[in-house]
Amino acid sequence: MTNTLFDALFAPLAGRDRPLMILPDGQEISGDRFLRQVARLAHALSASGVQPGDRVAVQVAKSPAALAVYGATVALGAVFLPLNTAYTADEVDYFLGNATPRVFLCDPVKRAALLPVARRHGVQVMTMGATGGGELADLAETQPETFDAVPRGPGDLAAILYTSGTTGRSKGAMLSHGNLLSNAQVLADLWRFTADDVLLHALPIFHTHGLFVASNISLLTRGSMIFLPGFDADQVVSLLPRATAMMGVPTFYTRLLDDPRFTRDLAGHMRLFISGSAPLLAETHRAFEDRTGHRILERYGMTETNMNTSNPYEGDRRAGTVGLPLPGVELRIMGEAGPLPPGEVGVIEVRGPNVFQGYWQMPEKTAEELRADGWFITGDLGTQDADGYVTIVGRAKDLIITGGYNVYPKEVELLLDEQPGVLESAVIGLPHPDFGEAVFAVLTAQKGAQLDAEAVLAGIRDRLARFKQPKAAVVVDSLPRNTMGKVQKNLLRAAHAERFRLS
Repeated sequence: MTNTLFDALFAPLAGRDRPLMILPDGQEISGDRFLRQVARLAHALSASGVQPGDRVAVQVAKSPAALAVYGATVALGAVFLPLNTAYTADEVDYFLGNATPRVFLCDPVKRAALLPVARRHGVQVMTMGATGGGELADLAETQPETFDAVPRGPGDLAAILYTSGTTGRSKGAMLSHGNLLSNAQVLADLWRFTADDVLLHALPIFHTHGLFVASNISLLTRGSMIFLPGFDADQVVSLLPRATAMMGVPTFYTRLLDDPRFTRDLAGHMRLFISGSAPLLAETHRAFEDRTGHRILERYGMTETNMNTSNPYEGDRRAGTVGLPLPGVELRIMGEAGPLPPGEVGVIEVRGPNVFQGYWQMPEKTAEELRADGWFITGDLGTQDADGYVTIVGRAKDLIITGGYNVYPKEVELLLDEQPGVLESAVIGLPHPDFGEAVFAVLTAQKGAQLDAEAVLAGIRDRLARFKQPKAAVVVDSLPRNTMGKVQKNLLRAAHAERFRLS
């Protein structure tokens, strides 16, 4: 029996001398060298007690070693659980308690703060630094350089990625070997990736975009990656001439457009620019084409499904749309009475081999959002035109996507409401030219209290990841409500829509 994901992505690296990764300092890591690192790490995790089916939680800086831990976990038949590096100890506490991983890999600098959290849930802590060093690397150093992958089939669980819930409680989306491999295969074919491609990879690898789209496609097609720790305009401009393709969030492209060094000549040799994880403003799409001659290819995905739609590689890439359903993926726009005709707004539902297996330890939530016949209710509002192109027009669940990361207002509101003098808060997403959306808070004061909006925001700063923190706040006399007493966030968004236009 084979290991579905390992055999497709990692095993073929054996004996490959060509670079898999090109690092900012010019160092190159061959495919064979990377596979040997995967093997050593798999042995090290096994020696640490990781068994098939166990979860391996990882909150470490992006590095070749961090990606190798993903491969090692897959080889072991275990379940990879990447966590945003911005999460605080309070946030990590929930994930470790819910997922009960066997091992939690963290940055050495954060070990002291995270150790009590891990011990509370009986989780073993190991460290890995930004360059890949640490306790796990020390253990792996003397391990064998080959590893017989544990058999795993398409339906076996490969990863859990957490996505926020409407109540602020995160849900662990269970993704199988088949989910991840099928999506990588479809995208690689659709976007014409080959072994000759060099992907400029500046995305984080705790997120579906950087890990299961960018990395998986490069591994599957035997291409190379310019593997950057994050987006740095100087590095991107310097290394772009070596790349053939780039994947990014809208923020990457707006920042490149702000850089006078980013010219038509610099981008002239590129084959493809792809954008996702947040809405790409139509004006950004047009400005990018005017500057470079390239039309950015925008697509649409979710943690629970990876990618669902894409504008075509060859054909009309329509600004403001997320393109057509992927081959093998069914998509429908649903109203209260059933599927809607072209042009009408409804809830997007998708079905296909990319759709997740359900939410970890949440059967009720799974039943609410994943129909028995396989249709997943995304909660996104959209339209589909007569040509099949999909446009996202809003989110039924008030989800805010800022810089490619998901934020649910309720989680932030609960903390704001605890602050001295705050009577009530409403958190909304406002258009932002750099981040797609910015988190914004509207506050009301308790009777007799004098609120300082900045002081309130400072009060929650250490309790939330930075991307969840409101970029600004305003104090008002009262929040607008409908006849049922529900806060009308649409009115708040309209009232403050221009807040970040000039940011």
